[in-house]
Amino acid sequence: MMRREDKVVFELHSHSKFSDGFLSPSKLVERAHGNGVKVLALTDHDTMSGVPEATEAARRFGIKIIPGVEISTMFSPRIPEAEEPVHILAYYSSGGPARSDELEKFLANIRDGRYLRAKDMVLKLNKLKLPLKWEHVTRITGKGVAPGRLHVARAMVEAGYVENLKQAFARYLYDGGPAYSTGNEPIVEEAVQFIRETGGVAVLAHPWALKNPVAIIRRLKDAGLHGMEVYRSDGKLAVYSDLADAYGLLKLGGSDYHGRGGHGESELGSVNLPVLALHDFLKVARPIWYRAIKDIIERYAEEPSDLNLAMITKFGGTKILKGNSATSCGKDLVDRCLSMWLTTEERQAAEFEAIKVKLSCVEINQGETRVPIESH
Repeated sequence: MMRREDKVVFELHSHSKFSDGFLSPSKLVERAHGNGVKVLALTDHDTMSGVPEATEAARRFGIKIIPGVEISTMFSPRIPEAEEPVHILAYYSSGGPARSDELEKFLANIRDGRYLRAKDMVLKLNKLKLPLKWEHVTRITGKGVAPGRLHVARAMVEAGYVENLKQAFARYLYDGGPAYSTGNEPIVEEAVQFIRETGGVAVLAHPWALKNPVAIIRRLKDAGLHGMEVYRSDGKLAVYSDLADAYGLLKLGGSDYHGRGGHGESELGSVNLPVLALHDFLKVARPIWYRAIKDIIERYAEEPSDLNLAMITKFGGTKILKGNSATSCGKDLVDRCLSMWLTTEERQAAEFEAIKVKLSCVEINQGETRVPIESH
């Protein structure tokens, strides 16, 4: 048996303060490191805003970050009564999504809906004679963070209307509960297709929480779903493993860590993913991520604007530093990015050489400094 410290531990489902987690991305990375995690996917709800901070912190601890997001969607069958919320995990390359500006608009629309949804929940609680204040929810949520059910539940606990978070959900906030509400969630098939279009791997989150998992999995397989969560800290769930096999889906899993504490939460890195499952995941992911990275770099080569330059540096942990030397200003930016994001074999592909030839005359502006990116 391998000792835990000898294993490359993947944690593929975690949340920070940028959605409904309790820890900052930096603290999350620090805790992951303490638990022996080597590869961490930050998958906040409907936002990737915490990824740059996580990537920066990960450098200090020798951890690899997979930029991710958990997207809130709605499954809408022909029978309206069978409609239910579905969460889809998206995993992107180290360079982030291709067309990340389009993904950001897609996510921003969902986040706008989260504000409306949370306000409606507070209104429903008020009608149920629980005079919760909206200001209380936003104070807990934090500036610039779209509120979720967990923030409403925390406000209910603090106000003394329920004893704990579990009770808030069990009595009021569960799917279809008396204070439950929906927002601007896209149709789940659309989200899966959009993840694919932006260079991501699409995975169904916690299928055991669904009322009608078989119908949803069948529909999502047709839409291009890559995988589903099967593993938890308490082991593999056989029924969902069998479903994944039946539909030819990757079998993954993660702790869904929020940092709220208590006995009901799995610890970061506590899900023991088999080596074969990780191998299958990377076998599917690498070609998808390769194409996304090529698209990001190619887009900049075709139009070397500041906006397209920002797309390269946004998620990948690459900074253009101010200074007078060519190196400090990112003379070999693309080479440095590719060396971090791709294998040696992938970097040597002819198409990347052609892109670098295009970029050999392009200059990066950083303040007063103009530095050419030269192909090597």
